[in-house]
Amino acid sequence: MDEDGGAAAAAVAAEEIRRLPAEVNWEMLDKSRFFVLGAALFSGVSAALYPAVVVKTHLQVAPPPQAATATAAAILRRDGLRGFYRGFGASLAGTVPARALYMAALEATKSSVGSAAVRLGVSEPAASAAASAAGGVSAAIAAQVVWTPVDVISQRLMVQTSTTCRYRGGADAFKKILLADGVRGLYRGFGLSIVTYAPSNAVWWASYAMAQRFIWRVVGAERSENYPSLMAVQGASAALAGGTAALVTMPLDTIKTRIQVMESDAAAAARPTLKSTVRGLLKEGGWAACYRGLGPRWGSMSLSAATMVTTYEFLKRLSAKEGSLD
Repeated sequence: MDEDGGAAAAAVAAEEIRRLPAEVNWEMLDKSRFFVLGAALFSGVSAALYPAVVVKTHLQVAPPPQAATATAAAILRRDGLRGFYRGFGASLAGTVPARALYMAALEATKSSVGSAAVRLGVSEPAASAAASAAGGVSAAIAAQVVWTPVDVISQRLMVQTSTTCRYRGGADAFKKILLADGVRGLYRGFGLSIVTYAPSNAVWWASYAMAQRFIWRVVGAERSENYPSLMAVQGASAALAGGTAALVTMPLDTIKTRIQVMESDAAAAARPTLKSTVRGLLKEGGWAACYRGLGPRWGSMSLSAATMVTTYEFLKRLSAKEGSLD
């Protein structure tokens, strides 16, 4: 490409970037408003999506393959609507600190990596994708420190029924798991959670950033300050990224859920391991068993991604310091 052609291409790219929606970065946020509003907004979203997570968990743990609708009907028939919210209190208690860690790690990493990449001469689109991927990895690792014990407790509460009730609530489950297996019991599946969520988050945030650029290029960047259009593009980009991540990570999520939910006997040899869990799944239904609950998880992750991202982007704009978006 000649010098004039290169300059013209750079000018077009710069104009496209200028007309894209303004990015609210970590330095522009009022942190106290960001975390308080974030806790309230994400608690509401979690409550709306929790029943799909319960159905998915039942499908992953139950040995005979069942349809999602049949499982949902069985839960409703046996325990009523409360059956879809077993473990929600424990989950909600962990959501606030886990989300706070997630958002702080995500935004701080994106800001620092993005700035460093631009200073090193990396193009703005590539820097944005790299920063989003790095932010996704650090956010997933930070959040799992809190979320793994919450996951273990809430999932055990999810799969118990009114006739097989072993735990009286989150605090009782915490105490019994700690007495039976120690801290190790609360962190069952931690390594597998990192292996599942860190790459998934990296791909998710990078593809989300790239999908947004692509869609804006198709629909026209002049719509970028139209908030309904802004939310529609963000939601579509997020749903696509979320559905892809659900499909790719489903086997790991099923194995992780089995390890976290299965009870262990007093004998250390009886504790579920990665090898025994995989062997049990394959024996039950081959590799297809690893994809039990894919429908609810795919739908939940796509809807969750679209809802969470539009909520998250809205939250950042609500939390922006005065004059930072001018």
